Amino acid sequence: MQKKWRKGPGWISRLDRHLVRKVSAFPGGNHDTFFRRLSSSANHGKLWVGAAAIMALFPGRPRRAALHGLIAQAVASAVTNAGFKTLLPRTRPLPEHLPVFRFVHPQPTSSSMPSGHSASAIAFAVGAGLVKPALGAALAPLAAGVAYSRVHTGAHWPSDVFFGSAIGAGAALVTRKWWPVRPPIPAVARTAAQAPELPGGAGLSIVVNTLGGSFTEQTADALQEIFPEAYIKTVGADESLAEAIEAAVAREATLALGVWGGDGTVGAAAAAAVEHSLPLLVLPGGTLNHFARDTGTGNLQEAVDAATNGEAALADVGRVTVERGLAENPQMAELLMNNTASVGLYPNLVRRREHLQPALGKPLAGVVAMFRTFAAGTPTVLTVDGVRHKVWIAYVGRGRHYPRDHAPLVRPVLDDGVLDVRMITADERFARARLLWSVLTGTVATSRITHLREATEVTFETADSPLALAVDGEALAGVRKVRIRVEPQALRYYAPRA
Repeated sequence: MQKKWRKGPGWISRLDRHLVRKVSAFPGGNHDTFFRRLSSSANHGKLWVGAAAIMALFPGRPRRAALHGLIAQAVASAVTNAGFKTLLPRTRPLPEHLPVFRFVHPQPTSSSMPSGHSASAIAFAVGAGLVKPALGAALAPLAAGVAYSRVHTGAHWPSDVFFGSAIGAGAALVTRKWWPVRPPIPAVARTAAQAPELPGGAGLSIVVNTLGGSFTEQTADALQEIFPEAYIKTVGADESLAEAIEAAVAREATLALGVWGGDGTVGAAAAAAVEHSLPLLVLPGGTLNHFARDTGTGNLQEAVDAATNGEAALADVGRVTVERGLAENPQMAELLMNNTASVGLYPNLVRRREHLQPALGKPLAGVVAMFRTFAAGTPTVLTVDGVRHKVWIAYVGRGRHYPRDHAPLVRPVLDDGVLDVRMITADERFARARLLWSVLTGTVATSRITHLREATEVTFETADSPLALAVDGEALAGVRKVRIRVEPQALRYYAPRA
């Protein structure tokens, strides 16, 4: 084996010198300037960062291709410069090997083996091509040109370029499952239901929470102008929202209940609508209007049109039974859940993501929020349906949410009859390192720490100290046990026809 190893580099060295002599025999011309400038443009990955910036202007697969290309390039560059250049020191070509007018100046001082430029070029092109083959084909000549330019300008031996290119291709293949392209989200589907037409708001009672994120002094006046025949009750900080909702549904003229506020306010109104068999009109007035968005009334005009035309649909609701207080003297309460319930660090994650999203965009905000949340957070010990776990997040969505990972955002069907149960656990060894690595590589959804399933009922029970539970954004402290179940098609809501 040692004899073969000694012969290997000698054979490679002779081939390298033979190929360099062939290159040096090329006559001089404008191509020398072209390859020198092309090689220089790829210094420190500048060429590929620029290409990625252009690709990122086009949403969808081009943007995902740019991201994968940069990830592959970063891995290839790290492996090449921090690994192989240290392990395989090699002298670069000398000035006498190439014409002086072609030789790169100044000559790089690092090891010649392998070529970092070639590794980055091939990694970016192959990485982008794995996501969108047409882009990979377009980038291939440019990447090959950069790789060849390193021999043409005397910066590397041909075998350095070949080895670097192999590293780049390997980096692209190794990272092909990192930050995968998300599958398409199913189309919106609604089950139509009967509801009274409300032209001008006749028969509509609207409760407006003045503590909602978008409430202004003009909100009530604007709603009265839009619904001139509606009854509108504004609820101030010193008034009871629950009492205002009950008074609104108790009015003899009330045919439908309207609500202006965030998800917590909408949840309280939905509970009253279900109890009194009234259709619910959700007006987008709060800070986080997840339910309004999912019902198709994400803007006021959509809500007005649906109410005027009597267009409605059916939604499931979640029944949340909460046990609080001392184990020997528990206090029971029941809540209605429109959207989500969660235990653990999920509320902190959502708050951080929403705060960062305007500046960073949704994908990057999610990554940064995950790192900040889990780097300092601690897992919660829970018994979930009788099985003990240590969990970072236990999340229950009313209905299938998408994407199917740690950060669900949309729900195209509101009456699918299931609970979307997701847990990120800390049961495994090196739990925090596994979690942060999966966040870094975008593989949380496929990691062993992530557990996704669907159910019609789920139970959480504390194994230690009382829990903090969030239901539709409203926090409950001192919780010992939670039972959540689906009540199919219990709520009628106004919505445009899908």
